This record gives sequence, C-alpha cells and structure tokens, in this order.
Amino acid sequence: MNEHDQGFSPASYGAPTSSTAPSADDSAVSPAGTGERVTYLVVDGENIDATLGMSLLERKPRPEERPRWERVMHGARRLWDQRTKGLFFLNGSNGHLPFSFVAALRGFDYQVVPLSGPARVKVVDVGIQRTLDAILDQGFGDVVLATHDIDFVDQLRALLADDRKVSVLCFRELLSAGLHDLEEDGLQIVDLEDDFEAFNAPLPRLRIIDLDSFDPARYL
Repeated sequence: MNEHDQGFSPASYGAPTSSTAPSADDSAVSPAGTGERVTYLVVDGENIDATLGMSLLERKPRPEERPRWERVMHGARRLWDQRTKGLFFLNGSNGHLPFSFVAALRGFDYQVVPLSGPARVKVVDVGIQRTLDAILDQGFGDVVLATHDIDFVDQLRALLADDRKVSVLCFRELLSAGLHDLEEDGLQIVDLEDDFEAFNAPLPRLRIIDLDSFDPARYL
C-alpha cells in the first residue's frame, strides 16, 4: 500500500492526543558531532493509515482509532535506549496540510516532511528511500521504519549490511513478505499494537497463532 490508496489523504489522519507532554529528557536529538548513537524513527504515515483502514477496519479509521504517535515516539526511544529523531512523511501534492495534526506531531518531537510531486510519482516512498540512503551515507544512525511497504527493502538491506540496527514498525501479519525475509539479516519486526501499545482499544486482527499456544476450545 502507498500514499495513493483511495480515501486515506493526509487530512484524514486526525490529531493525536496525549495526557502528558514530552519531557526534557525525551527531546529530539541533533546527532552531528555528539558521538552517541541515534535512532531515526521514519514514519510512512499514509501507509500505516491505509493499512489500518483498508486491511483491519475495512473503513476509514475514526480519530480515536488511529495510532497515538506520542506512544510510538516513546516506544522508539525505549527500543534501543537511544536518543531518537522522528521524521513523519506526508504527501502535500494537493497543496494542503492538516495543520492541527502537524502541530501535534511537532509537539511530540517529530519533524514533519511534506513532499509534493507529479501524480504518477510515489512522493512519500521516494522521499523515504532517499532519507534511508542518506542515513547510510552519513556513516551512522539506526532506523525504525513505520511501514508495511516492500518499496524500502533495498535500503533496509543495505543498512543491515552496514551493521546498523534496523526495525520495521507495523502490524506484523500484514507486513510485506519481502520485509519478513530480512529477519534472517537481522531486521527486527516490532508490532504497533502489541509492542508499542499505540492504540487506545484492541484492533480486530486475524493473528497467526503459534501452535504451542493454540487452544481449539476457543473455536468450538
């Protein structure tokens, strides 16, 4: 799925809410010259929204059903216990941005990256690909990529080959098989709901069941 999936424009995301403001200890990192490891949390927001709506809910998500992006930021910081820089990509090709949503993201220490381009170009995908290439080229930086999209497999494989820590943040059962294959190379798959607790209510998911935990009585 990508930014051109029907019915899931950036304006449909809704504004995230939080009961607590980001603490001073959780401020975004400026890694140049610090000598410390940094996690880049790169969010393909439209892919996450479209996957949630089309594959799980089978309708447009309501604002309260969308991820709590402040929890996602907190989870990324905890994952490897590193300073974290959030980059949230939006498609701004229609000339409009959801300003309340953008303001909320900035309050959670995300940098919002609105991109535009011709209709035939997957502007968000291309922007994220270039960003992952730049992280590789600069010689440092670990990556948490929120997406289900196979379009980033080459960039993630290159980061893993360079001994970077790399994770894909997703609904595990809906992740592209090509990204699942990268687990053999060290890719860590993190579940938005189970691992980061990014939702206020349980989602209607059809999960793959480990045989050891299978209880046939539940189906009788």
